[in-house]
Amino acid sequence: MENFYTTTAIDYVNGAPHIGHAYEKILTDIIYRHFTQRAENTYFLTGTDEHGIKIQKTSASQGITPQELCDINSQKFKDAWKALNVEYCQFIRTTDEQHKKIVQKIFKKLVDKGDIYKHSYTGLYCSGCEAFLSEKDLTEDGLCPDHKKKPEVVSEENYFFKLTKYKDAIAKHIKTNPDFIVPSFRANEVLNQLENIEDISVSRTKANVEWGIPVLGDEEQVIYVWIDALSTYITALGYDPDGSSEKFNKFWPANVQVIGKDILKFHSIYWLAILMALDLPLPKHILAHGWITIDETKMSKSLGNVISPTGVLEAFGLETPDALRYFMATSAPCGKDGNYSDNDFKEKVNAHLANSMGNLLNRTLSMLCKYFEGDVKQEFKIKSELFDMAIETVNAVKHHFDYYEVQEAAQKIMELVDATNKYVTDNAPWTLAKEGQMKECGQVLTTVLEIMCVISSLIYPYCPNIAKSMAEQLSYDLNTKLDDITCDNIKVGHLIDKESIKPVFLRLDSELADKSAKV
Repeated sequence: MENFYTTTAIDYVNGAPHIGHAYEKILTDIIYRHFTQRAENTYFLTGTDEHGIKIQKTSASQGITPQELCDINSQKFKDAWKALNVEYCQFIRTTDEQHKKIVQKIFKKLVDKGDIYKHSYTGLYCSGCEAFLSEKDLTEDGLCPDHKKKPEVVSEENYFFKLTKYKDAIAKHIKTNPDFIVPSFRANEVLNQLENIEDISVSRTKANVEWGIPVLGDEEQVIYVWIDALSTYITALGYDPDGSSEKFNKFWPANVQVIGKDILKFHSIYWLAILMALDLPLPKHILAHGWITIDETKMSKSLGNVISPTGVLEAFGLETPDALRYFMATSAPCGKDGNYSDNDFKEKVNAHLANSMGNLLNRTLSMLCKYFEGDVKQEFKIKSELFDMAIETVNAVKHHFDYYEVQEAAQKIMELVDATNKYVTDNAPWTLAKEGQMKECGQVLTTVLEIMCVISSLIYPYCPNIAKSMAEQLSYDLNTKLDDITCDNIKVGHLIDKESIKPVFLRLDSELADKSAKV
């Protein structure tokens, strides 16, 4: 694979990031890191959506300008992703000057093409969604299904995008590319939404919404979210209707765009139509992930159960975010909803990261030092059936990531960990040493350490800090591409001193862990 480009949704900055935002960014970062282990060139985009009436109203209520509110809250998202080791390549903001200029040019191009036209309109507007809704979108009580509020009737003369013009082409693309929407069971949902699709408003009057990008040549109108926010995926790369950058030509179309299931319609219908109107290639995949509930209850400000991702790190006294990354990434099958609870978090990471994986490495290295002073001899290097399973696991993990099945890939890694633990139990190197079968004991230990090299590569996207600690103790090159992985990584000679052996992950209830940790 030569190039790989992935994006997240760009988050609305009306508030601080919560664990649902974190779930999406962690998923995308894991996908990005995995494909960095396979592709020559990779690019990862995230960012913030900063225009609209909610920003305008919130900033006014706080006595600051919309730009000041955006600056404050956008930084909160950046700080959260840094704390979670989300290593994006670019963070785009819709208030970036270059983005605004290109959005105006995109809008003008679509006007000139006849795909955007001006039209007087009366509709039901939900300020929470910042979108016009039709009667069929509402509940039986006439409420927005997401915000449980009655939309207001709004009459405006706005610019509209000819979404209906591309309806058939979008339906054909989805039907002829069954893996375009991930998971595939959501395709029918989108096709059903397409049936009654109408042209969409892509501007608001400045009298109603001041905080937005002005339409060139019509200063009384500001460009609405669909042309503004969705275009970040291409403006970030240097798309320009008058001539795009080398980076855009290199990375577009995106390999996968990761979004929440609640905005699938906008990305699989609106976004596709805009790209078609611009004569641009469509993204290869749209991954619609599920929601994260808290103790089996949907997150809600009114319930007071909105969790900050950095709050979890602080509560458990975690120096690195690996445990939370691993838990969130494995909380749900591809596209399904997941759940967070303190007890589940603690139980899973203790079992998988401390007991199964971390302890396996620690006790194997400890026995190598105890019985062989940390040395690996040539006679310890043998072929094992476990090596076949390790390479099969590498291929299985790659296969799952080809379909963006992040939880399922992690399950395969843990199956290899479990099989290696069973190998140790079955072969009992401590018994072999006691019986004087030192060659056989060394072979068992070296075989396990070879597998741990493979595991460190596979677990790296999920737990980069743990993987680096493992690789360091194994003298293993973590930059090894997945296609080049073998089970011949442990060098003959001195590997490690007893003093250099350290746990890669402490149990959350360990006495060695931070005393302030939540238990």
